Amino acid sequence: MQDELKVYEGKMEKTLDVLLDEFGSIRAGRANPHVLDRIKVDYYGTPTPIQQVGNINVPEARMIVIQPWEKSLLKSIEKAILTSDLGINPTNDGSVIRLVFPELTEERRKDLAKDVKKKGEAAKVAVRNIRRDANESLKKMEKNGDISEDDLKDGNDKIQKLTDKMIDKIDKAVETKTKEIMTV
Repeated sequence: MQDELKVYEGKMEKTLDVLLDEFGSIRAGRANPHVLDRIKVDYYGTPTPIQQVGNINVPEARMIVIQPWEKSLLKSIEKAILTSDLGINPTNDGSVIRLVFPELTEERRKDLAKDVKKKGEAAKVAVRNIRRDANESLKKMEKNGDISEDDLKDGNDKIQKLTDKMIDKIDKAVETKTKEIMTV
């Protein structure tokens, strides 16, 4: 039964990791190279992450500089950024691409905070679905005679404690990201 619980704990941890990755790609007024994580560049016909075709630096608080390893990639990188949902116009000077992040408006900050909350709620739903699957699995084990009724109750209690712990972590992550976004 312990192995069974470990599997579900791993699934819940993965849900939290995915949420934190998503939060990393939400820009909060400061330049964060992780906003580029989902952008793929056409590299000789293959969609390739920007990080694999050049150096990415953050020389100032609100600027990212992308220096491709091959000058021929400048246009492809520029195009990939323009077609992404980043909402920033890249500046191409012939050797590097600069992304200047404007100061976020109060309205945009509120929209981003709502988005963060929505993603947090989706993660909680995923964790609760994992809890449901775990409880059903334990019920099947008890029905098949693999575990006793006491083990079932004990397993359900452990799953609930794990669920509560994960939901608490999700709430803290949402609160931290919202505070980061709302800080001017």
